[in-house]
Amino acid sequence: MKGKMVKGNWSFRMNKFTFPYVFLLCIFFFLAGFFGSTLFSQSQDGGHGLRPRPRFLESTEYNLMTAGDSGDDSITSIPFQVLSWKPRALYFPNFATAEQCEGIVDVAKAGLKPSSLALRKGENEENTKGVRTSSGVFVSASEDKTGILAVIEEKIARATMIPRAHGEAFNILRYEIGQRYNSHYDAFNPSEYGPQKSQRMASFLLYLTDVEEGGETMFPFENGLNMDGSYEYEDCIGLKIRPRRGDGLLFYSLFPNGSTIDPVSIFLILIVMIIVYLSGSLSRNADE
Repeated sequence: MKGKMVKGNWSFRMNKFTFPYVFLLCIFFFLAGFFGSTLFSQSQDGGHGLRPRPRFLESTEYNLMTAGDSGDDSITSIPFQVLSWKPRALYFPNFATAEQCEGIVDVAKAGLKPSSLALRKGENEENTKGVRTSSGVFVSASEDKTGILAVIEEKIARATMIPRAHGEAFNILRYEIGQRYNSHYDAFNPSEYGPQKSQRMASFLLYLTDVEEGGETMFPFENGLNMDGSYEYEDCIGLKIRPRRGDGLLFYSLFPNGSTIDPVSIFLILIVMIIVYLSGSLSRNADE
């Protein structure tokens, strides 16, 4: 009986001693691991207490090919967003700087005149009044003494892979409050406008001012919608692009075959609620 009592007593003392010992040991290893990981992370970021940047955020090095005589020896990066495949429309944020936009507006102001309209068979100035109410001026890059349009023209050529020689002069437009441009195609249907020596294949719009309300570029037939004959201009439905200074919009008026007009590429400029400037550059498919 005594032996059992001694054995039981000794076991009870060991249990009382073991629990706090194990608890303190766990706390020790936890703190050691915590401070060890902190020191390791500081050694990775130079001791500034910042987490190391992931590798995918670091600049990428490219093993470039040898370019041809007319090519480049560097990477060209022009961000864009695909707005639509029907029609093919791309949006280029921050395509031009605020200073470039202001410079283009200054170039255009002195020469602004009421915008003209290409007339179809049976149309005249009288029965087309109100279709296009903006004012504008054509300025080629070679005529611009500031050099801004040459820079923009070169960037458009790189974004579109259409040589500068295929581009028309810039049509710099001013839309005042209440002005608009009704639905139309930028390409000319020979059955309506007569034979064409060349055809407009793509258009690039550069928005030169911000707009709080109105003035959107709209594609009412985007993805084949609203083509049942019931569409009315006043409905203001379809894909809308609000002007933002410095942003660009590229859309193709022809199918990739280079000759057939894309029926969903019809577009219009909605009624403007505040004065807006935009610059349009048009590319043709004529041979050099």
